Amino acid sequence: MTQYLMSVYGPAERTEFGNYPSQEAMDEAMADTSAFNVRLQEEGYWVFANGLGQATTATVVDGQGREPVLTDGPYLESKEHIGGFWIIEAPDLDVALKLAAEGSRACRGKVEVRAFAGA
Repeated sequence: MTQYLMSVYGPAERTEFGNYPSQEAMDEAMADTSAFNVRLQEEGYWVFANGLGQATTATVVDGQGREPVLTDGPYLESKEHIGGFWIIEAPDLDVALKLAAEGSRACRGKVEVRAFAGA
């Protein structure tokens, strides 16, 4: 089985409800995402998943020089950032894409699918 990273993208600017327009919409998406996570686990696709803090809380580390350089905030200026992710194991890309579509529907965000190198 190949491992895939399914990255969830959302707007860089978040409201008090995260990427959602209301408390109700956020609660529904969280419930649907939780159910999707349970299904991934029950069907043997689950490796790991989690949400991320806002991109503004990131620190970029460049350790290529003599001394590491630390920079606050995301590396790239962007209207969208990764808000969370799943790592799954699937027999092929078609299955991974099907699961990504279901995850996208559950969390109400765009999902990028990428196999890990060497897969």
